Amino acid sequence: MFKEFKDFIAKGSVFDLAVGIVLGLAFGTVINSFVNDILMPPIGLLLGKVDFSNLFIQLSGGDSVRYQTLAGAKAAGVPTLNYGQFINTLINFLIVAFAVFLMVKQVNRFRTLPPGTKDCPYCYSKIPEAASRCPDCTSELARP
Repeated sequence: MFKEFKDFIAKGSVFDLAVGIVLGLAFGTVINSFVNDILMPPIGLLLGKVDFSNLFIQLSGGDSVRYQTLAGAKAAGVPTLNYGQFINTLINFLIVAFAVFLMVKQVNRFRTLPPGTKDCPYCYSKIPEAASRCPDCTSELARP
């Protein structure tokens, strides 16, 4: 069993996955800083000096005591609904998703077709060059 585990770990795909996870975590930290430190302050200023990270709803702790900051409410042990931090996290996710989309789009642009294949002009699937009919969409193809 140990030998199988050693072979599994030694495979290149496991190492590639580990590198991807480390780079993904680092990329997430950079995006988080970008959103919180660069993007959100101007957006908050445009929306009337709103600090999204301090938007919260106090769930209990007495109606007579209202906390001005999320840090103050947390220090007092008051349960809060932190919708401002959710907005920041949502913006982080959208930026990361868009960056990954752009990266995948560029990688796909540089990929070449395997030798002996072409794209179907109707469904754009990869098919053999000698094919007279697409196996995916069943369209008839012009002979070369």
